[in-house]
Amino acid sequence: MADQRVEDNAVAGQLQNDHRITDFDPPQKPKTNKFAIACAILACTTSILLGYDIGVMSGANIFIQNDLKISDTQTAVLAGTLNIYSLIGSALAGRTSDWIGRRYTVVLSGVIFFVGALLMGLAPGYAFLMFGRFVAGIGVGYGLMIAPVYTVEISPTLSRGFLTSFPEVFVNLGILLGYVSNYAFSKLPTNLGWRYMLGVGALPAVVLAVGVLAMPESPRWLVMQGRLGDAKRVLDKTSTSKEEAQLRLDDIKEAAGIPMHLNDDVVSVTKQSHDEGVGRQLILHPTPAVLHILIAALGIHFFQQVTGIDSVVLYSPRIFAKAGISSYEHTLLATVAVGFVKTIFIFIATFLLDRVGRRPLLLTSMGGMIFSLACLGAALTIVEHHDSTIPWAVALCITMVLFNVAFFSIGLGPITWVYSSEIFPLKLRAQGVSLGVAINRVISGIISMTFLSLYKAITIGGAFFLYAGIGVLAWVFFYTMLPETQGRTLEEMEPLFGKYHKWRQANAMLKSKKVDHGDGDENKGQVN
Repeated sequence: MADQRVEDNAVAGQLQNDHRITDFDPPQKPKTNKFAIACAILACTTSILLGYDIGVMSGANIFIQNDLKISDTQTAVLAGTLNIYSLIGSALAGRTSDWIGRRYTVVLSGVIFFVGALLMGLAPGYAFLMFGRFVAGIGVGYGLMIAPVYTVEISPTLSRGFLTSFPEVFVNLGILLGYVSNYAFSKLPTNLGWRYMLGVGALPAVVLAVGVLAMPESPRWLVMQGRLGDAKRVLDKTSTSKEEAQLRLDDIKEAAGIPMHLNDDVVSVTKQSHDEGVGRQLILHPTPAVLHILIAALGIHFFQQVTGIDSVVLYSPRIFAKAGISSYEHTLLATVAVGFVKTIFIFIATFLLDRVGRRPLLLTSMGGMIFSLACLGAALTIVEHHDSTIPWAVALCITMVLFNVAFFSIGLGPITWVYSSEIFPLKLRAQGVSLGVAINRVISGIISMTFLSLYKAITIGGAFFLYAGIGVLAWVFFYTMLPETQGRTLEEMEPLFGKYHKWRQANAMLKSKKVDHGDGDENKGQVN
């Protein structure tokens, strides 16, 4: 549809002004919209909040345990409950963002986390600290849901993978900053060090509150509200040409059920209640395509966490200590290296997503994680069965931890958020992503809170062998259930789903339809 309109526009342009026909030639390289990048960066600042908390708790929990005299169980609960608390935020965020808009939901996320970070930094005891984490967790839940939704809705198709991977980029950046904070404040007295570590997390929230003033609202949310004029102005700013902006608007109107002949700045739209509309279409009576989308989205979130990445990141100081690194300072430095590697590889992934595709990166990532987890389990088992330090085994442990976070960051980490945000239909996107975030946080909380008990029950090497086995199941799931979405507009996603492992047939049908429109396939590449 959009392809044919581009061809018609090109012919009309030739009749009116021959020298403008070059405007419709396929570009050698897609243009980068700097305004869209700036908007994505500002929205994804919310993801720093979660990353910082994960990174800082890996070191702060040791100080907290020594200062407040709490047990290992209380420490594990303290570290993991933020993920459980974030369920409340992610559950509310879908409905909130449909009500007040994506933009102001981003602001709300930052404000809530700011309050939680201050409460944690000022906490006089364990109970008050837990309350601060409860508040911060709600803010994290809001941020985890809204950042990818806003980014995917404002991004042009050709750079959607790049921009929508930003939430994971900022999570990794937050983790690195948390590790650096641990090392920077480790010299302070025990009762002050962990308070500074946690309290500094309020700073990104302040930056977010100021920066959001420059962000536009999501054009897709504006269309759902009938505000076509506002949506067109946002699309003009975030697209590479006026033609692309108009074609994106037409596709969004079609997805939202707005007739094409309605072009007023404000039009009337039919609004269903969530129970009547979204709930029925997503949960109670989904179409085969929507059911497949739901399984794919929830599945990728489930496997992202159940393969143990939080155990590696959150408890890396303990893993290094088990491997034989006795100096606490050296342990923290090794942990900073983990954060640095994780951040570097997520940046690499952002430039590969729109070039290589989602599936190749995801399957390679999962394969590398399986290998590194199995080797880490073997190395830790060897170390555990020897009384003296084995240098090569210690080096192998450190190397495999770095390999694990590198492979995670180049595929499974960013693609989980990119993929689950782009596959849901427009009307179901906010609530669908909320469900995915809920699964993600539940599993993350369970993994975080059970790791210490797990490795005591089956040894620390056995725990990583278990994660590697789960990784094999994840690889099979990804291979059979997840279609390739590279290069597709958000409005083209649904036809890819519903056939499960036969998704390639649906992909071929989409391509054949484009061929039927003549040169439309070439033009589509520049106007999505």
